[in-house]
Amino acid sequence: MTQQPDFSKGLIPAILQDVNTKQVLMLGYMNEAAYNKTVTHGLVCFYSRSKERLWTKGEASGHTQVVQDIHLDCDQDTLLIDVIPNGPTCHTGSQSCFNTDVPFYIQQLEDAVSDSAASHKENSYTQYLLNEGLEKITKKFGEEAFEVVIGAMKSDHQEVTNETADLMYHLFVLLHALNIEFKDVEAVLAQRHQVPNNFKGERSDIKDW
Repeated sequence: MTQQPDFSKGLIPAILQDVNTKQVLMLGYMNEAAYNKTVTHGLVCFYSRSKERLWTKGEASGHTQVVQDIHLDCDQDTLLIDVIPNGPTCHTGSQSCFNTDVPFYIQQLEDAVSDSAASHKENSYTQYLLNEGLEKITKKFGEEAFEVVIGAMKSDHQEVTNETADLMYHLFVLLHALNIEFKDVEAVLAQRHQVPNNFKGERSDIKDW
């Protein structure tokens, strides 16, 4: 963010949003000192209207909000802050002060594979695949891809849905085994979305995907 917030009218609202799920977590207020402390220390700091002092979110509970990015609205008087929440955001114990639910998102699959890989559980299928190595993992990935094709050829929507879920899981095991993070894949997709005709070997007259 290059522009500075406009504090000429006093406190400005700051909306916290989970950087991964995009869930809106809470609304607080900042003065210039709170904003500067947030930028300097990388943890969200508000101005508490009830305590009349600066207040770092989570200073008592430990449920701090780690700043990832800060966005300023068109009037320079409202902040949207992308954060990684260290625990529940709301004092009630809810993840969000607005009690919103977050649907499954793809990052959870990567996290689940990573957690399983680090757990060393004997009955973990992820551990089994990783211990067997790339040959086993790629074989399973290929088998699941073929199952998707079979389901598609039968126009069996349920089978394709189920097998695609299996395929996605094995893809993330494969990526983990190769030390590739999904954000790297997302970066390539984002670049291709912005640059027309970025698919090698495709027809030159196709300008978008």
